[in-house]
Amino acid sequence: AGRGFCAGQDLNDRNVDPSGPAPDLGLSVERFYNPLVRRLAALPKPVICAVNGVAAGAGATLAMGCDIVLAARSAKFVMAFSKLGLVPDCGGSWFLPRAAGRARAMGLALLGDSLSAEQAAQWGMIWQVVDDAELKDTGLALARHLAAQPTYGLGLIKNALRLAETQTLDQQLDLE
Repeated sequence: AGRGFCAGQDLNDRNVDPSGPAPDLGLSVERFYNPLVRRLAALPKPVICAVNGVAAGAGATLAMGCDIVLAARSAKFVMAFSKLGLVPDCGGSWFLPRAAGRARAMGLALLGDSLSAEQAAQWGMIWQVVDDAELKDTGLALARHLAAQPTYGLGLIKNALRLAETQTLDQQLDLE
């Protein structure tokens, strides 16, 4: 909620003593963010993400790590790591090419440009764009709909589609 989904990691959030050493951002990602990404991926039920405002850096990556992403029409996705001299984290280098394709992933990651919700939907990175005023209600309606379905089966579908990214057709046929 609020005016932005997630603007990414505050690069000063671990530095409580300005005269002290710079925070170890890699350690912060390893300890706090990566476990969250792993837990989201491992959840046996679909994870819905509703993006309003800006989803930047780790925020954009967290959104891409969800199973169904809705975005407000005014939402933007920004992989600004390159502008800070950083490598995409929180699985960004894994999720981005799978969501956008290699060429688009390279452009987004290397240039750090902002991507509109409309463009993200056209590229297949997100499920749906909705009017800003309808985002919350649409997200809740989707959650209610999924909760009323056979959730065990939804979990099996989620797992099968995730595994399909790395398995052969024969392996996938056996899984199904």
